[in-house]
Formats: sequence, C-alpha cells, structure tokens
Amino acid sequence: MYRSVKLKYKIVADSSCDLNPELEEVLDVELIPFKIDVEDKSFVDDKNLDVNELIKAMHDSPYPIKTSCPSPGNFAEKYKEGDSIFVVTISEQLSGTYNSALLAKKMTLEEFPNKFVHVFNSCSASVGETLISMKIQEHIEEKLSNSQIVEKVETFIDGMKTYFISEDLSNLIKNGRISKTQGLIANVLNIKPIMRGTQDGNIEAIEKVRGSKRAFKRLVDIIGETGVNFSDRILAISHANALQKALDLKEDLKKYNFKDIIIVDTKGLSTAYVNDGGVILAF
Repeated sequence: MYRSVKLKYKIVADSSCDLNPELEEVLDVELIPFKIDVEDKSFVDDKNLDVNELIKAMHDSPYPIKTSCPSPGNFAEKYKEGDSIFVVTISEQLSGTYNSALLAKKMTLEEFPNKFVHVFNSCSASVGETLISMKIQEHIEEKLSNSQIVEKVETFIDGMKTYFISEDLSNLIKNGRISKTQGLIANVLNIKPIMRGTQDGNIEAIEKVRGSKRAFKRLVDIIGETGVNFSDRILAISHANALQKALDLKEDLKKYNFKDIIIVDTKGLSTAYVNDGGVILAF
C-alpha cells in the first residue's frame, strides 16, 4: 500500500495516532508518547504499554485520568533527524500538544534555519491522525514540494470526518465532558451518545440512541448521510478491546464503497478517551 520513505523527510506524530502492525511496517511515522496518570499509577503510551492494565486502572479508580502531552524538547529531538519535517498532533482543542510541537519548531529553526517544519493540527485524534500521516506520506512519494504537501494535507483535514461511540461513559463523566446527572440517566436508560469531531476539533454529541446495536446501526446511517464521495477515501476504524464491533462496522460500511477500510487497536491515549469497548471512525 505504502513504501517506507527515508531520505530527508520525516513524519512525526503524538501517540494518539493509532497504528496496526501492517501500517507500522509501511508508514514511516515516528510517535512521541503521552503520559497517562490514573491515581498513583503512571503509564507511558508507547509500545510497552499494557492497554488492558490501563483499562483496569481506569475502571477501578473514581478519579479522572490525567494526561501529559509530549514536551517541546521531545518534539525538537525528533526534528533534528530530518530536513523536511511534517508533524501531526491531536486536536488543539483537546490537548496542549499542538502548541508544544509549535514551540519545538521555533526552537529548532533558531538552531537549524534551513530545516522545513510544518505542524498540522489534526482537529481530530486517533485514526484521524493516522489518515493524515498516510496522506503526508502519499504526497511525499508523489514528490510534491513542501508547500504543495502542506496545502493538500490542510485541505484533507478540512474535509475529514471523525465519529465515535463510547460504550462506557465513566471517563467522560469523571473528566466533566458529561455531567453526573446526564451520565446517570444515560446508564439507567442504556443511552449511547454518538459523538463527532467539530470543524474546529472539539467534541459534540449529535444523537443519543438507546442500546448499543441501535447506536452503531444509526452511526452507519449518519455516515451515509454525509454526502461524501467515499470512493476516493479510506475509512479507518479504531477500537478499544472491541474487535468484533469494528469488524461488524466494516461489514456494514462496505456498501458505501470506500477506497479501503482499515482497522487498528487504540493505544493508551485513544483508549483513555473512548474507554473500554469504544470505537472511533475517521474518513
């Protein structure tokens, strides 16, 4: 699908960018990890993370999780390794990572003024970042100029759609994104909010559906109502411990004739957002 790009180009993303083994082989992107704290336990969102251990810690704790974004120094260290560096971060509305990456750009260009560094605010998370990284590599392989790559990828971000469903709303409640009263009502009535990323990269609930099966069926319909030309788009699905749901969604969404459909596991940060059993889609 994609061959590895070496030479002078470098793609950097934070660890919200979810990958599967196939993508790790062919997508030349380096991930900088978040840190996730659950009470007195600290998790580094890298390849050594045990996601099931993180899920258990979140489930057992009554307190909100705390996340620490990569520092400017973390980013700047990676910027030294290329001549043209393209960076993808989680939405600026959800984290300070975008600003951290921008500060690293300023630090780097002061020391190496001939480098090219562009930081993309994904206005998304998880597989949204994955698709953006894939798009960057595609344009690098087409031998486009840096400015052409930036223009085309920013246009891609503007048109990208992100949706998710959390089966377990406890993290959203603990972190204040859903009130305790709303959460209690949702749990009693088995209501599953269908969430989406807004144009500016925030999160909003677009519908509330009773029952998990109905919610996922409605999500399929909502995607069909977007009016997007699916034939030239890749659909990416990430799941937190919910492979069968992801596979069922893939089967249901085949009717829209996407260019390709890929499935990945959520890593630490995405799991912290969507929680156990949750699913995120982007296209």
